[in-house]
Amino acid sequence: MPIMVRIPSPLRKLTGGRGEVEAKADTVGGLIDALEAAYPGIKERVCDEDGAVRRFVNIYVNEEDIRFLTFQDTPLKDGDQVSIVPAIAGGSA
Repeated sequence: MPIMVRIPSPLRKLTGGRGEVEAKADTVGGLIDALEAAYPGIKERVCDEDGAVRRFVNIYVNEEDIRFLTFQDTPLKDGDQVSIVPAIAGGSA
């Protein structure tokens, strides 16, 4: 059973409109690389020029924020669910 990755609306143009894709990887960093191989352009939108997840992008593994785990070294296993969630900022009108 592969890892299911939920893709946010702004990135779906890279996945052919799909809101969920499957991937195989041992870590979140490896998953980002696997997504880039399958859907070119996704990594530059998720990661900065140093390869770190951008400040305004949150990644969750089974609903746990990787910032409270081991960031991109967070291990993955078959059946995990990963969500990529762009942070939304706003203010009062």
